[in-house]
Amino acid sequence: MLEGYIPILALIAVALVLGVILVVLARVLGPYRPNAPKLRPYESGMDPYGEAKDRYSVSFYIVAMEFIVFDLEVVFIYPWAVRFQELGMQAFWAMMLFIVILFLGLIYTLKKGSFDWDPDEAVSKENFANS
Repeated sequence: MLEGYIPILALIAVALVLGVILVVLARVLGPYRPNAPKLRPYESGMDPYGEAKDRYSVSFYIVAMEFIVFDLEVVFIYPWAVRFQELGMQAFWAMMLFIVILFLGLIYTLKKGSFDWDPDEAVSKENFANS
């Protein structure tokens, strides 16, 4: 009954052993010259500041949600585009409504200023516009 799992367990064992061997060989044979810049945390090419436990800005999460929404939009639009001629005008107008709703959501987030990453600059622009 468990004989069917033997190849899977053998594959897992081989993968683990091979992974450990490659890591050990890289450590033993590869160059290891640590210095201060190499040992610092990497933050997308920027020098990190503050504590790691600091909270992210709400704008970060809003942009992440926007990315997910527009990423999922492709999941709906691509199959529709592939079958566009077979679906007819009703599907065309349904997709146009879908795109308009997404576009209105994007305009809303732009108007709310969720893509303005520098709050000091946004305030100074607002003060400039009011004067």
